[in-house]
Amino acid sequence: MHTAFISHPDCLLHEMGSHHPECPARLSAIEDQLIASGLMNTLEHYAAPLVTRAQMERVHTPEYIDSLDARAPTTGIVYLDPDTAMNPHSLRAAHRAAGAVVLATDLVISGKAANAFCSIRPPGHHAEHDRAMGFCLFNNIAVGVAHAIQAHALERVAVIDFDVHHGNGTEDIFRDNPQVMMFSTFQHPFYPYSGVTGRSARMVNIPLAAGSNGEKFRSAVSEYWLPALETFKPQMLFISAGFDAHRDDDLASLNLLESDYVWVTERIKEIADKYAQGRIVSALEGGYELHALGRSVAAHIKVLSAP
Repeated sequence: MHTAFISHPDCLLHEMGSHHPECPARLSAIEDQLIASGLMNTLEHYAAPLVTRAQMERVHTPEYIDSLDARAPTTGIVYLDPDTAMNPHSLRAAHRAAGAVVLATDLVISGKAANAFCSIRPPGHHAEHDRAMGFCLFNNIAVGVAHAIQAHALERVAVIDFDVHHGNGTEDIFRDNPQVMMFSTFQHPFYPYSGVTGRSARMVNIPLAAGSNGEKFRSAVSEYWLPALETFKPQMLFISAGFDAHRDDDLASLNLLESDYVWVTERIKEIADKYAQGRIVSALEGGYELHALGRSVAAHIKVLSAP
């Protein structure tokens, strides 16, 4: 079995303005680096399907889904908040992004893929059950997690989020669900200014101060994530794979390197092999310095695809 690589050209058509950091070039940078590194030909490629209404309603309210349908423009750009906008192609791209994680879940659970990486946009981990924010329309990872639980009858699923921003949307959706445990590191205080107070006991959120490096990140993972994962014994792991904590990414102030993404992916893979039959689905979240993003994703996928 190979690592599945799931994407779609529709994800390149979503744009939020010429100077917006969440831009189509992000996916091109990833593919360019995978080609340059020789990894692209080792992956099993799949086109992301469109998510279904029923799959979305597992994590989003019908009213919210309807509101995005109603606000989707036929020309120009419509802003949902100061950071988040839709052009005429955005809604279809968002349907592909969520559909990619559903397909990845099916492929991995059925044994047709060893694991999967979804190279998708818009990202998802800030999208709450009834609210778009932080560049996100639908919570892609949450749609996949709910699919694993409801369509495949999994009882314990872990979400691991190493994006520089707290995945407030994922926590909002699963806060009261005992079948889901969330593990996250994020810069704090920083957008979206959440994750520290009022969290569920199943949310292992570790805030990191601006300037924290790989040593602080690895210490947080080793001290907090890994023991809790050993106790929880997840049957599948989903990764909100944001790479904006990289030292070269100037949208934030953490100082991770490619080697740190290699290290954490190795730890995640060890847990998956021990408790979850190796089942991992990873989906792109943040990462806006294009060269660092391409290198970091390639390093992450290289570990996922290793025997």
